[in-house]
Amino acid sequence: QVQLVESGGGLVQAGGSLRLSCAASGRTFSSARMGWFRQAPGKEREFVAGIGWSWNGRRTDYVDSVKGRFTISRDNAKNTVYLQMNSLKPEDTAVYYCAAALEYSGSAYGHYDYWGQGTQVTVSS
Repeated sequence: QVQLVESGGGLVQAGGSLRLSCAASGRTFSSARMGWFRQAPGKEREFVAGIGWSWNGRRTDYVDSVKGRFTISRDNAKNTVYLQMNSLKPEDTAVYYCAAALEYSGSAYGHYDYWGQGTQVTVSS
């Protein structure tokens, strides 16, 4: 059974940092595109960051609102993906989801094959 399990969420003050982890089990995702998404109450699920492969190596991309503050990384030996979040803002408050896409390299959540259960991130002002 394939599982993605997120951890590391919590309550933090504005300007603080959190590191989210997504541990995969049931299969290896070393060649898959991994993504982080978030969903705030009453809003659509939003792409945050993705990490995959291009012809010249590892490739990462981010939504504009987190560029320079968030960093996505992966440890294939541990089958784990991370999201380092710095300089957090109240508008970053949401449930954060990890997802894996086996044959897709974009940011549309409908094309991801596996999802975690989500972890809550709350940033107070």
